[in-house]
Amino acid sequence: MVLDLTASSLDLTRAICDIASVSGDEKTLADAIEQALAPLDHLEVIRHGNTIVARTDLGRAQRVAIAGHIDTVPVNDNLPTRLIDVDGEAYLWGRGTVDMKAGTAVQLKLAAELTDPVVDITWMWYDNEEVEASKNGLGLLAAVRPDLFVADFAILGEPSDGEVEGGCNGTMRAVVRTSGVRAHSARAWIGENAIHRAAPILARLGEYRAREVLVEGLLYRESLSAVRISGGVAGNVIPDACEVEINYRFAPSKSAADAEAHLRSVLAGFDLEVTDSAEGARPGLDAPIAQQFVAAVGAEPRPKYGWTDVARFSALGIPAVNYGPGDPHLAHHDEERVPVAQIDAVERGLRAWLSSH
Repeated sequence: MVLDLTASSLDLTRAICDIASVSGDEKTLADAIEQALAPLDHLEVIRHGNTIVARTDLGRAQRVAIAGHIDTVPVNDNLPTRLIDVDGEAYLWGRGTVDMKAGTAVQLKLAAELTDPVVDITWMWYDNEEVEASKNGLGLLAAVRPDLFVADFAILGEPSDGEVEGGCNGTMRAVVRTSGVRAHSARAWIGENAIHRAAPILARLGEYRAREVLVEGLLYRESLSAVRISGGVAGNVIPDACEVEINYRFAPSKSAADAEAHLRSVLAGFDLEVTDSAEGARPGLDAPIAQQFVAAVGAEPRPKYGWTDVARFSALGIPAVNYGPGDPHLAHHDEERVPVAQIDAVERGLRAWLSSH
């Protein structure tokens, strides 16, 4: 597949969306991105696995990192893409259009065309964002090439409705286990049902009220949810084990240790194991360069409820925001679709800021 970086951002979005790249299967798209960027003399192109980096080296006083992931959640009969009309507005429909190939396409087009930006730019397109943190291409790159993460500001092209979303919530996954005694279901009183013992766990989660936490002027909303439950041996056996998997989204004012302590207090008395966690990112909008960016694109900053890789930059002391086309509510949705006008607006906003501030 050959990507035409002279095409419009819309056409480029269609092209990269139609290259299926579910997490773990990004090589074809990564190859296409590398091949499209390689001939551009103003960029140094670096590849690590299926993560592609392209950098300017113009000696500017400041450097900005602009990143986007190239993987998607699994396709569900929503490729190839197509243009549709919703209430008189043009949309591009299909997997990846929102999360986040429209943002990725804008970044590719600007990387090719901005040969003389007012800041040096490190463009990053990375794999395995939609799965566990240990596979994240940006994290793996940072471990071997920390020099590529030197920057004064970072922008993630995650869907934000074309507005600026500062920082992000942290995320923690945990498994809560109950145990029992197996028995024939015809003589249930002989056993002890582990699934029944999980009922108080679900009750506590059902009664939980999400907190709203103000962080540097942005109001983050937390959530605590059961996302999977498993247990059972056969249709005529009382189960001796049950697991409830939960996901806690916590405000960026909390550390992972704080989040775990809160989780254990909510589920006190149960066997709980934290299986995965990633700290959030504070908004960082007090940095002058961040304020210049927000002013240039004419946005009103909002909080990011989902976790994004702005947290990786924040952990390095680099203020970072989310700025990309697409409604976050439609990310991963089977009716995923992005307004064509938002793709164009984000391109204009980034182009103007990178060319003039």
